Amino acid sequence: MKIDYSKRIFGLDVMRAVAISLVLISHTSLLMFRGEESLILTIIKFFGAIGVDIFFVLSGFLIGGILLRQIQKGKTKGKDMLYFLVRRWLRTLPNYYLILIINIILLYYLHDMPLKGVPAFFLFLQNFSSGQMDFFTESWSLSIEEFAYIIGPMLLLIFFFFFKKTDKTRILLLVTIIIIVLITIFRLIFHLNEEVENQAFWSQDLRKVVIYRIDSIYYGFVAAYISTRFKHSWKNYRFGWMIAGAGLFIAMHLVIFKFSWLPENSSFFYNLLYLPLVSISIALFLPFLDSWRKSTILRPTITWISLLSYSLYLVNYSILLLTIEKYVDVSSMSLLGKCIMALLFWVVSFMLSYALFRWYEKPFMNLRDKPLILNKFKQE
Repeated sequence: MKIDYSKRIFGLDVMRAVAISLVLISHTSLLMFRGEESLILTIIKFFGAIGVDIFFVLSGFLIGGILLRQIQKGKTKGKDMLYFLVRRWLRTLPNYYLILIINIILLYYLHDMPLKGVPAFFLFLQNFSSGQMDFFTESWSLSIEEFAYIIGPMLLLIFFFFFKKTDKTRILLLVTIIIIVLITIFRLIFHLNEEVENQAFWSQDLRKVVIYRIDSIYYGFVAAYISTRFKHSWKNYRFGWMIAGAGLFIAMHLVIFKFSWLPENSSFFYNLLYLPLVSISIALFLPFLDSWRKSTILRPTITWISLLSYSLYLVNYSILLLTIEKYVDVSSMSLLGKCIMALLFWVVSFMLSYALFRWYEKPFMNLRDKPLILNKFKQE
């Protein structure tokens, strides 16, 4: 399938490819060394979590940019926001529901687990206010993104109605700040009412819960606003912003390592500050990556990984990795055997994701520009 590189920003493709690679590497470590503990494995698993945070911030940046361009074109009516949502849903929902149904089939026939609680997944409610059940575990991040897509445009419409004469781009910034503050308040309530027992509890009941994490995407909205309103600073100080982001990220984790901060002994830091600081540090890379348009010899590979990233994210763990573990005792293998299984895991993950993208995801995405869809929303 031919790729139109002129419509893609190479730096953002790099960002997306890095994110999914970190997730895959993390899952590979689980496949090879399930149940084992070491500093190296902890770091690898940590970078898998960072990969998801990269997706959040990048998604917010792209979606925020789309909304800003709509606003600048005067497309701020209800039908315009609905059109925005329909385009997003044609991108995200077909894959999600297909993989969800496949996971239900696997749950029933392979893992012999009850289907109780599964209906919530159809409405993205599995982790809305508390940790989700141990099923289709990677879907936690998709729920956060879907609610972020819905809440932002809905609030924008309300504010547009009451503040008709106000600069609408500033209204978007105001809505973004309100959401960030509101989610921070929710995390404060969690902090005051929940005792964090360990990192697993913190991750499951705060890091992966919708009402505590939507702000991660809205830091990307802030970046989109800055890129539009302060283009000179965005472009000319891109290296400085990137150095600041890297410095913040590294310094924060050096302090965590030096003082052995964990969610159970530093709950205020982890509950209130850690996740926003990670998002901000990632967002500070965006000016550089957004300006990186020059092609390299690796561009075809990186772009393909970027294109397949959503499908890769959906197929690699619950469908493939858990199925492998169901039938193969990887933990008892030699190191060479584990490496072969890891290679097989990567190869099959890419094969499945290519098939999903090429013959399912892409056809649905193409519907977004079909006359039937376009004309529906062009009509007054």
